[in-house]
Parts: sequence; C-alpha cells; structure tokens
Amino acid sequence: MFGGGTITIIIVVAIVGYAIVQYNALVRLRQMVQEAWSGIDVQLKRRADLIPNLLNTVKGYAKHEQDTLKEVTEMRTRAQGVAAGDVAGRAAAEGMLSQALGKLFAVAEAYPDLKANENFKDLQDSLETIESEIQMARRYYNGSAREFNVKVESFPSNLIANQFKFEQADYFELDDPADRAVPEVNFDK
Repeated sequence: MFGGGTITIIIVVAIVGYAIVQYNALVRLRQMVQEAWSGIDVQLKRRADLIPNLLNTVKGYAKHEQDTLKEVTEMRTRAQGVAAGDVAGRAAAEGMLSQALGKLFAVAEAYPDLKANENFKDLQDSLETIESEIQMARRYYNGSAREFNVKVESFPSNLIANQFKFEQADYFELDDPADRAVPEVNFDK
C-alpha cells in the first residue's frame, strides 16, 4: 500500500510538524513572560511615581531627616536606571528601595502631625495598594517564567529550544528575606 519513500515522507512531515508546534509553544510562552514582565514594570513605575509625592509630604514635617529622604530618592533613581531586561538587577534595586521606604515610614512614625495628614494617609493607602499589585504581578511573572523554563528544559522541546537559542527566563526574586516583606505603611496603630 505505502512504499518506503512514502513512509519516510510521512515521518519527515510528522517531525517537521512537531517541531513547528514546539517552536510556536516556546514563542507563546516567551511572549507570556514578556507580558508578565511588562505588568511588573508598570506597577514598579506607579510606585516610583508615587514616591516624590510621599517625600514632599514628609519633607514638610521631618526637615532634619534629610539622610533618609536622600536615601529613598537615590534608591528610586537606581531602580529606575536598571536596564529593561535585567530582571535580577531590577529585583535587587527594588529590594533596596523597599528597605529605604521602610526607613522612611519608621521616621514618619515619630511625627504625629504627619501621621494625621490626609495627604500622607492617601499616599500610604496608594502605596499599600501598589505593593499588593506588585506582589501579584511578581507571582504572575514567576509563574510564566516557570512554565517557559520547564518547556525550555524538557525533552524533546529542549531540542527545539536549543536549536533556536531560547534561553531560560530569570525569576523576579529578592535576595534578602527582609525585602520579601511588604513595607508596613499603616500608622493607625
């Protein structure tokens, strides 16, 4: 019924078809990782945009706390200056920014008038919301990166991944366990 040449053609077509399906799956997953990173980037930008307002509010009350205000400003600038594709670098910079914000809120604790200021309360609430959204975006990104990385490493899709130079995605991780905690922004205690 089928000659040897026909069977060979069917096998070659099946292999090529499988390779195309695997390649397209890898491309889809890579796009999901890039989309997830974009989500993190948007939330981090929102937080960075909120910080100058927060600093200006605190400056009016805590004039002699310039070192803390300067540190927050420097960490914000550093976080914004990290190259777009440098996930590990951005995670480290954002961790330092979170620590600096924690210090800022600790300083603010010493100023009852500041804690009672409506603008400061609104900024606190906004930052708390953004921090939650950053956490959700990180989870989504890391889940997308995990799915992509499994596909890149798993046999036989790793053959296609290696052939077309698909590289694993970095996870958005914080090196210091203390950085993993969301900064405490509630002063109603």
